Amino acid sequence: MPDYVTVKQKIKSYKKKILVSPDKSLSIRSILLASQAIGISTITNLLESEDVLNAIKAIQKLGIECKKKSGKYIISGFGLNGFDIKKNTTIDAGNSGTLARLLLGLLVKVEKKVKIVGDKSLSKRDFSRVTEPLKEFGAVIKSKKNSLPVEIEGTEFLRPIEYLENKGSAQCKSSVMLASLLTPGTTVIKAKKSRNHTELLFKYLKIPMRIKKFKNYDLIEVDGLNQFDAFDYDIPSDISSSAFFIVLTILAQNSEIIIKKVNINESRTGIIKILKMMNCNIKLKNLKMYKGEKIADIFVKSSNNIKSINCPSKLNSAAIDEFLVIFLVAAKAKGVSVFKNLNELNKKESPRLEIATRFLRMIGIKVKKVKDNLKIYGNPLLNLNGNYHMKNFLKDHRVFMMACIAALVFGGNWKIDDKDSINTSFPKFLKILKSIGAKIN
Repeated sequence: MPDYVTVKQKIKSYKKKILVSPDKSLSIRSILLASQAIGISTITNLLESEDVLNAIKAIQKLGIECKKKSGKYIISGFGLNGFDIKKNTTIDAGNSGTLARLLLGLLVKVEKKVKIVGDKSLSKRDFSRVTEPLKEFGAVIKSKKNSLPVEIEGTEFLRPIEYLENKGSAQCKSSVMLASLLTPGTTVIKAKKSRNHTELLFKYLKIPMRIKKFKNYDLIEVDGLNQFDAFDYDIPSDISSSAFFIVLTILAQNSEIIIKKVNINESRTGIIKILKMMNCNIKLKNLKMYKGEKIADIFVKSSNNIKSINCPSKLNSAAIDEFLVIFLVAAKAKGVSVFKNLNELNKKESPRLEIATRFLRMIGIKVKKVKDNLKIYGNPLLNLNGNYHMKNFLKDHRVFMMACIAALVFGGNWKIDDKDSINTSFPKFLKILKSIGAKIN
């Protein structure tokens, strides 16, 4: 099978209800925390993507039993640091920065060397932002050029730390929080606002923790060496996966969609806030709480009078994985949209800010990029007729999906490489697109 798709016509109007893939962040976190719980945890509706399946393989390599039974994943934990590790263990995190960084936090007490490796894309990402604070706990960590592979050897003589997380990275914050579970005393984390799934899971599991919320940061204190019981968790749908269908519907003609049972955690809904500011038609229905997380159905209608935006930087961390499709909306908006302080976009699976700039120019949109700031000069009449080939984007799943959405709403004759990249996060993406009428070959 060729690793590309072709799109030769716009999507026609539709009115559909869909269920997108389960939340990847919660899938990986629930697996890792179940590996540290006492007893048998059951995870329902786990995302079966490459990143999440690599998380399962990782805990299995660390001596934790995990079986799939009747569609559910059953994980048998032996408590904190309950791993049973063989000498010279190597764990492949694939493309997942979340898995690699969070797992390092759980290995700070393991007194055997463990090597974490990843694919070509992940091996280019900066790991010093987690290895440096983990060294302060007492772990011995070696890596060349602050990237993967990383070799870690833990110690039983851990000490609590005070950690400043000033990038707005939930992965870095969560890695330190997981390390603090294994450490005597109280670890203090001053963290720039970012997604808070780990905090909500800690709270649900009754792990001793205190959070003080300030305007620009959270102060988190975690008391270590407190065992917690096994748990059951039903993973809701992913807002990042939903984003592609939200933007598809906004930019399609005369269309409506309801996306069912989506996790609308406040730290993840930047895209909804931003698109509403741009006069897009989005509503949340059937709101309910599930173990600290907000769940809702997202109702979206086509939007014809899209306004430009001077996007508040405070929303960046809550929309960091969705900016690629937000830029597509800005491309069709009336006026000039401004986005600032987007350096974190270049810390993802690919340099997404650079790729987005190149992509927008390729489809005829005027863009001014100064450092990590972007100005997008919208064209409400944007309609493509030429031939377009999307390639050389480091097999980034979100870039592939963004290009598919652009092809379906802007027109043109497209070839989009690296179809298999979606297997890391959203294997059913093309299947769902076709179910609402997309012609993709």
